[in-house]
Amino acid sequence: MKNILHKVFFCIFIILLISYSGFSQDIHFSQFFETPLLRNPALAGIFSGDLRVQGVYRTQWGSVTVPYQTGSVNAEYKLPVGKTNDFISIGGEVLYDKAGTVALTATHVLPTVNYHKSLSEAKNMYLSLGFMGGIVQRRIDRSKITTNSQYSGTGYDGTLNNGETFPNSGYTYFDGSVGISFNSQVGESVDDNLFIGAAYHHVNHSNKISFYQNPLIELMPKWVFSAGLRMGVTDYSYITFHGDYSKQGTSTETIGGVLYSYKLDDPADPKYVFSAGAFLRWKDAMIPVAKMEFKPITISVSYDANVSQLKAASNGRGGFEMSLSYQTFFDRYNSSQDKTRCPRF
Repeated sequence: MKNILHKVFFCIFIILLISYSGFSQDIHFSQFFETPLLRNPALAGIFSGDLRVQGVYRTQWGSVTVPYQTGSVNAEYKLPVGKTNDFISIGGEVLYDKAGTVALTATHVLPTVNYHKSLSEAKNMYLSLGFMGGIVQRRIDRSKITTNSQYSGTGYDGTLNNGETFPNSGYTYFDGSVGISFNSQVGESVDDNLFIGAAYHHVNHSNKISFYQNPLIELMPKWVFSAGLRMGVTDYSYITFHGDYSKQGTSTETIGGVLYSYKLDDPADPKYVFSAGAFLRWKDAMIPVAKMEFKPITISVSYDANVSQLKAASNGRGGFEMSLSYQTFFDRYNSSQDKTRCPRF
């Protein structure tokens, strides 16, 4: 029991250590642990398996305005490098976001590559360097724009010009990210692992993000610092911590929390695992999470209970998320399942 309390207190300490207030400008998810490439391209391939596919859907602010809807699909394929303990991961992420009355939509298509360098012959320990880059398109529905120019003495008149003069209803630009991560086994058990990482997003500082084609409007770069820890509690249970700190311009976001997992069958090779826990987005939302794994499929649900200054208008209702994950080994020569050492979490 003393060891269990030490582990729980260690997780809580990390959450408090990185806590800070604010909000990020980019797309984000409460189940950020199900979107590793969005956190850091160097987190690609850090899992037990050869292939992982994850999808997340989020809807929020339905109690306040037209619901914001966000979706993400990412895939990672892990390959050993020759006869060494090194690996390479290839994959990519597709993001879709639709926000507000004017249906501002953004679509991201971002391929990823990550190289994992083994640092130890005695245990799983890897340093990874990842790159992600691709195309982003943003559009707006001009027919849904209303301005004060369309109001006369008799009220709103949709036949009047709204006064907006931007030439196009959409634009496209290139976006890129780079990241580094360290992943290692903790202690003697191969199931106890940690990772830490840092990523720099929007490396090109693209200035093509204005509907008015204003060259002075730039997409601010963003730093993301991530950490994770998984530790066994008993033969049948373990705890997992995830935390992120993001800074983009003057905006920041901190989110962290813990999941407690219980194996429902064979403790050595469980097929069914149930997890429950909670995360906190600092000064924004409390997020209970429930997760059910029946290999190779995992389903997670979460809900944001709003605690920010908007809670009076939202009645505490924030966003609902659901994720679906598929993770497996391949029955092939040189699968990572056959390797003594491989990146995992």
